[in-house]
Amino acid sequence: MALYIGLISGTSVDAIDAVLCDISSSSPNTIQLLNMLNFPFPKVLREELLLFGKLQYQGDGIDQLGQLDRQVGQCFAQAVEQLLTSSSHQADNIVAIGSHGQTVRHRPQLSHPFTLQIGDPNIIAAETGITTVADFRRKDMAYGGQGAPFAPAFHREFFTSTDEPRAVVNLGGIANITLLKPNQNTMGFDTGPANTLMDQWIQQHQGLSYDHNGQWAMSGDVIPQLLEELLKAPYFQTVAPKSTGCEYFNLDWLNGFLNFRYRAQDVQRTLLELTATTVANDIQRYMTSGSIYLCGGGAHNQAVLTRLQQLLAPISVETTDSLGVHPDWVEALAFAWFAHKTMRRESVDLSTITGAQRNTTLGGIYYP
Repeated sequence: MALYIGLISGTSVDAIDAVLCDISSSSPNTIQLLNMLNFPFPKVLREELLLFGKLQYQGDGIDQLGQLDRQVGQCFAQAVEQLLTSSSHQADNIVAIGSHGQTVRHRPQLSHPFTLQIGDPNIIAAETGITTVADFRRKDMAYGGQGAPFAPAFHREFFTSTDEPRAVVNLGGIANITLLKPNQNTMGFDTGPANTLMDQWIQQHQGLSYDHNGQWAMSGDVIPQLLEELLKAPYFQTVAPKSTGCEYFNLDWLNGFLNFRYRAQDVQRTLLELTATTVANDIQRYMTSGSIYLCGGGAHNQAVLTRLQQLLAPISVETTDSLGVHPDWVEALAFAWFAHKTMRRESVDLSTITGAQRNTTLGGIYYP
């Protein structure tokens, strides 16, 4: 038995997903989920993180970044402690924690590209007493990669079929897809927004953090001219490898297209259609048969699921539950697996996913 913990917090900044799993050292392509936990961020900290992530942030950036880095690290450590408390295992039983951290900026297209995840791994290691592997994405960028998405490498290991083409779609704030074809290189890239625009729009107009099952969206109608303009965004025309984030797809970007007084629910319905259309378009460029599996928070949005089923028929669309992994925990499991790879000094091939120029071990190791 080789026990690892995986930690990740997404662009919604609502909670930390934590998993405890057994990754057998003799069979690295198998993984057993033992326990899981959703650890909400304190309200004040969440608000500070969301404000800090806005491009127009005007505070003392260095001081604020340093304090948020430490606070997020403490929250990650608390999530680990709660996870262990609810299980039958102690800190001494854990080989390592794989911590993705909280992304506060992702800029792969700058002349000096960078990505930044906070949640000080020194704090996590010190407060839990467990070796922590973190800062995965910057190593990929050091070798010319986009720094995202990383999940496709995990999908390749655990979800590939020798019998049929598959696509795994992670619907977080941003949507990314993994294309798994027998005897072919894995492709993976961000398609564009998944939940982020819908979440921000409903927060602004309804005071809700998300649109449950897309119910508010489905009370409205698609605005064809708005959808047409949104689909012209240069990102959707860019070829892979590519990655994006809330720095690109946010309400400031959306507001640039809202020249008319649209009903708020119609805009929400159009944003849902944007998500479904961009995901479906990218899948259809590479797949004409096979199966599609959804994971991430957006996998619970029945309206998104239904639209993808309609747009991609006759290809089947379901969630990763059908593959034996609950859609809520796929990404956290991925970072437990990345930690496993790093602790064993095993490199990861991201060349056809992020565009990295060589295989490398990912992340840094922080000992307690």
